[in-house]
Formats: sequence, structure tokens, C-alpha cells
Amino acid sequence: MNYLYYPGCSLTASAREYDLATRALMTAVGANLTEIDDWTCCGASAAAPISQLLSLSLSARNLALAEQTAPDGQVLVPCSACYLNLKKAHEALRSDAERRATINEALAAVNLTATGSIRVRHLLDVLAVDIGAARLAPLVTRSLSGLTVAPYYGCQCLRPYPEFDDPERPVSMEPLIEATGALVHVWEMGGRCCGASLVSTQPDAGLGRVCTILKAAKGADLIATVCPMCQMNLDAWQASASRMAGENLAITVVYLPQLLGLAMGLDSDELGLDLNLAILDGFREKIKP
Repeated sequence: MNYLYYPGCSLTASAREYDLATRALMTAVGANLTEIDDWTCCGASAAAPISQLLSLSLSARNLALAEQTAPDGQVLVPCSACYLNLKKAHEALRSDAERRATINEALAAVNLTATGSIRVRHLLDVLAVDIGAARLAPLVTRSLSGLTVAPYYGCQCLRPYPEFDDPERPVSMEPLIEATGALVHVWEMGGRCCGASLVSTQPDAGLGRVCTILKAAKGADLIATVCPMCQMNLDAWQASASRMAGENLAITVVYLPQLLGLAMGLDSDELGLDLNLAILDGFREKIKP
């Protein structure tokens, strides 16, 4: 299993633990990641309101670089926002000749051309489809049977491109969680929006979303997610959400590759667990070897 790797900006800073865990886990399952040389920002959420062409071209630049390395390769993207932006650029290049020409006219300024030949895939897609529970289960050396996990997908890894799961009732994490020995928390919030940047711009609306999700997670030992924005909202805003709700909503929040890596016996430092903000003592007790 060989993948070109696009970490994106968040995984070099606020979500560095996601990058560490992804690299460690993929190595442990025998996959090879080749980081795209000279990759740059995908445009995040800021570029599109300024210019649709700018947004598409920023992502297309990274796809053009990937194509230079492996024209028929696959780009693995852990960040859901990055995945969505690269996916949009890929769709424009692949299916719209006029937009492809416009994008490549912009890329000509940096001597690049993109064709859309590369395949863009979210990390969860790769974990669920290429690796799967059957391949993961024999690699588990530390059963997580004492844990109940709430799988949280968020919006962008499945919308508007339902490539590998149902965005309304996603289930792709569940076999992976069960392969670790843990139980899956039954809830309806897995595909609901976390509020995204509304937590900063419209706090009442954003924190309201966080409160709803954290309340629904009661009964679980932790939430596992695959999105840096979701992780930040559910992880960093727990105290504010608890004050809004008038109750303690504290819960451990980890990235899925951190959870899977723990079950495979990988060291917590290797998985970046010391960088997570919301790791409760009760969780640490349950994962002790």
C-alpha cells in the first residue's frame, strides 16, 4: 500500500498529534507514505470567499505536484477540510474542461499543470476500505475492551462527496473500533456539524452545537474523530460548553489513528497523546498496559 501524503497546515501545528498518529499507524499496518514535496496550503475556508479560482488553484497546485511524483497515484489526506478542498479541485479538473483550462492557466505562473489523474482519499476511507477491521484485528496487542467509544465523523469527510459512507448515518468507524475490543457508543450525532468556526464568530450558536454533541456522548469513555476542526471544538471548548450547559461535559477526545495505534501497542508519545487537551485521568487508567 503506497500513498502520497498531504498533511495540510493544521497537522503541522494545532493538530500535530493527528500527523504523528497517522504516520505511526500507517507504518504499523505496512503502508508507505510519501509526503508531497513542497506542498502548500489548500486555501482552507478563507480562499473561496475571496476567489473561487484562487481556492481551486491552491488545491490544484498540490495535486499537480502529486501527479509529478505518481500520475496514477493516490493522495491520502487526514484533514477533512483539506480533503474537501482537494476533492473539489480534483472534480473540477476531471469533469469540467473549461475550469480545468482556467485552473491550468493560473498554474502556468508556477510552471505546473494538473490533469486530475490523481485520486484524492480521506484517511478514514483508506482505514475503512484498504485496511479494514479484518486486517487490523490481528495487529491488536492491547485490547480496549474496557472502553466505549463515540465515533464522530463531522461534516466534511462525507459531504458533499459520499465516497465511502452514508453522510446521514455513517458507520465506517464502527468495525475499526470493534476490532480493538472497544464498544461503540450508540448515538445519532456522528454526522452532525460541530459548529465549525461559529464557536469563534457566533459563540452562542457554535457552543450550542458543541454542547449538544458532548451531551449525547454521555455514557461513552471517549469521542474518536477524524477532523482537526471537530477535534478542536470538542476538545478545547469543553469548559465553555460545560458552563453554557450548567453541567460537566468533560470527556476524552482523540483522533481515530491514536485510538487504533493504542490498541496496536504503539507508545502514547509516538501517537502524540500528550498534545491532546482533553485526556481524562479515567481514560489514562483504562489504557494502562
